[in-house]
Amino acid sequence: MPSAAERTRTLVQSTCSSVLLVTGVVGARPEQLMPDIRTVGPEGELFLVFPVDSPVVRAATHAQDDEVTAVLEITDVAPVAVPHRIRGRAWVSGWITCVPGMAEPGRMLVRLEVDEVSLDDLWGTATVEPEEFAAASPDPLVEHEAELLQHLHSVHGEQVRALCGLVGAARGPVERVTPLALDRFGLRVRFSGEGRAGPGGFDARFDFPEPVRDVYGLRRAMHALFAAAAE
Repeated sequence: MPSAAERTRTLVQSTCSSVLLVTGVVGARPEQLMPDIRTVGPEGELFLVFPVDSPVVRAATHAQDDEVTAVLEITDVAPVAVPHRIRGRAWVSGWITCVPGMAEPGRMLVRLEVDEVSLDDLWGTATVEPEEFAAASPDPLVEHEAELLQHLHSVHGEQVRALCGLVGAARGPVERVTPLALDRFGLRVRFSGEGRAGPGGFDARFDFPEPVRDVYGLRRAMHALFAAAAE
């Protein structure tokens, strides 16, 4: 399974929505706290781009020598329609400073020095040390996951439903089968319907024989998985 540090890096470097909650900034609209761009630096620091008139930039600029604490909250929402659509959240807290001259005109680069990292996702809850976060790499499928899940759901729906045969009949009848999450280690599917798991259904994880490195390896792994379900 992916480590907590890898899962957090994946969320940070994904297209999930995020807001930067800054100490002392009140009354700001949520969209004013959403960075236009977020990247991770070589030492694990986060670089966030905001409009120059953002409350975040004003707070970091006017703080002078005082430390300004902030928390980047990331919300991961499944890219396909499914009950209980939020897949997880991550929180990266630390201190922010402005980095003038490093963004395009009308924008400001804000540096978040990481102090604490926590995660609550489909795998469970975890805390991540800043050093672990800095050393981790995002999942290689992160840039394509949303598109791949939507493709599986719309084009390969019957093959995904056939995965029921690999789960067994003990769970009870299934009404909906939806691909929920995808990473280099495997595919997570949500089965919705009445059964032992209740009205909300249950999730099942289908591991690949070996971790995939790219979409080409994923294609081979998915063909093998569908072939096993068809037997």
